[in-house]
Amino acid sequence: MTESRHLAVFIDRPAAEVYDYVSQPANLAHWAAGLGSSVELVDGRWVARSPLGPVLVEMAEPNRYGVLDHQVTLPDGQSFYNPMRVIAAGERCELVFTLRRQPGMSDADFERDAAAVTADLGTVKRLLEAR
Repeated sequence: MTESRHLAVFIDRPAAEVYDYVSQPANLAHWAAGLGSSVELVDGRWVARSPLGPVLVEMAEPNRYGVLDHQVTLPDGQSFYNPMRVIAAGERCELVFTLRRQPGMSDADFERDAAAVTADLGTVKRLLEAR
């Protein structure tokens, strides 16, 4: 990796509530636009139906530290590790995603990925603050 960018959003909800929502793979379809509109448990594995085909999603084991790291494996076998955290901030929290530039990725593609992740974080914020 040659570069990481921490993308974050403050959410006016308790950290535990944000963690509970984001840690559920079935909820990905509601906020992670790049993974398609359907995520379901198939033979013990979470599979997102994306425009590229079936994408495997493996979430970090449930934990009390707010770790939401996840591995995404594309149909062609490429796998991407995505560090993600919920950090308590009083009655609210910060949701942080670490975007990593992939080898050979252009500046434009990295910026496009950053914009997509920022939009996804904004969706989580809107969904949870509307509750």
